Order: sequence, then C-alpha cells, then structure tokens
Amino acid sequence: MSNAVELAQARRDRIGASQYTGRAHILLERSLLAFRNSMWLAVVSGFLEPVLYLLSFGYGLGHLIGAISLPHHHVVSYAAFIAPGLLATSAMNGAIYDSTWNVFFKLKHDRIYQGMLQTSMGPLDVALGEISWSLLRGLSYAIGFMAVVAPMGLIESWWGIAAIPCAVLIAFGFAAIGMGITSCFKSYQQMDMINIVMLPMFLFSGSFYPLTVYSGLIQGVIKSLPLWQAIDLIRSLTLGEISMGIVYHLAYFGVMVAIGLTITTRRLTKLFLR
Repeated sequence: MSNAVELAQARRDRIGASQYTGRAHILLERSLLAFRNSMWLAVVSGFLEPVLYLLSFGYGLGHLIGAISLPHHHVVSYAAFIAPGLLATSAMNGAIYDSTWNVFFKLKHDRIYQGMLQTSMGPLDVALGEISWSLLRGLSYAIGFMAVVAPMGLIESWWGIAAIPCAVLIAFGFAAIGMGITSCFKSYQQMDMINIVMLPMFLFSGSFYPLTVYSGLIQGVIKSLPLWQAIDLIRSLTLGEISMGIVYHLAYFGVMVAIGLTITTRRLTKLFLR
C-alpha cells in the first residue's frame, strides 16, 4: 500500500496522471495467477486450433487442391499458403476472446475494474494490463505455431522470424479495439455481435484462398478488413516478399492500437470515475 501511495504521489504532477499511474503490471500479475489456477485449458485449446486446421486443410484438402500461384510467379504448396493465415487468425482470436468475453464478465459481474479504479490505478493502467495479457497469449501462440510449421518446411524465408513480433502487434491491435468495443456493450445479446463479425471475416479474408476469386470491388472491401491486413503481413514475411506494403500494414495496426486505447480509457473513466 505504501509503495502505491508513493508512486501516485510521484506521478501526481505529470500529464495524464489521473489516467495512468504506472501500475499496469499489477493487473498482468493477476491474469498470470488466474491462468495458473484455471485458464490454462482455454489457452492450450487456442494453440491446438490452428494446428488442427493446418493438418486437416493443408494436408487433407491440400492433396486435392495442389499448388497455389501467387503474384510475382511465386508458387507454394497449399499448406504453406494457409499457414500464415492461420497464424494471423490465431493471434486475432486469442486477443479478441481475452479482451471481449473475459473483460465483459469482469465489467458486468465481478465488478473487478470498479474496485481497481478506487485504488491508485488509472483506467489506462487497467487497459494496458488486460491488453498485455492478450499480447502474452498472442506471443505464445505465435512461437508455438512457428515451432510446428518451421520443421515442416512451410516457412520459405528467414524473414518469417519477424512474423512472431508482428503477430504480437496484430494481437495488440485486436485486443485494444476489442476491449474498447466491449466497454460499450451492456448485454450478452450485444456481445454476440462479435461472433457475427468474426466468423465472416475469418472465412473471407484470404485465409484459405487468394482474393483473386473475387471481383475488384469486393477485393477492395476485404482489403480494408483488419484480418486481411494481418494475413497479408504475415504471408509476405513467411514467403520473403518484402515491400512497402508491410509498412502500410504496420501503420494500420498502430492506428488500431491508438484508437482502441483511447476508447477504452475514456469508457472506463466514464463508467467508474464519474
């Protein structure tokens, strides 16, 4: 308690001191304790999901589909084509489920955040603490999945190593937006909108087939979706197709992070610090 008071007093005259007190790690520690006691099964199942998709689609349907032709005369196996999409989707799913359903339960039932914000912690501390846990989960998924696909020969370039930190950035973007949106929801019926959006985005964002199957207008719509941005970023790195498009993808998720953190901080302030 004395350390918290000293920290709050030290930051009292700083800009944004009422929003951030430098104690986001406390909430991260709580998430780690909860993981050790009861959440480990959900995390493990999230890792197994993309691996099962890869085995069933990449090596099952892959024998029927054959090789996939990409721009610049790049031809890859079907398993190598879908592996980056599954990695990006795994990072998205882990971040979204942690920052939506988990956060909604804490907001509406446990009222955990209300108690936290009566201490020296600020709303940005809470947002960063929850999102940091999502990033750790995204990082573990990325490392685990890469450890599976790399020995299979599905990573064609050393640039694929950069897919791991990029997967963390992807998780950061989705977690920030997910928590911001969740803070605006009031019922479980509204929360179902998340699945309504997530499933079509997963099916149509180029995870399992190139966007060339669509007309130009539909391609433009799909390219505006965050999951397509994530998949194209990871696929470019794993295939070694380095271009300025990667910078655009990174900037896209940087904007997502900024927007999500802003919405979350303002909503938590409005809900609990009136």
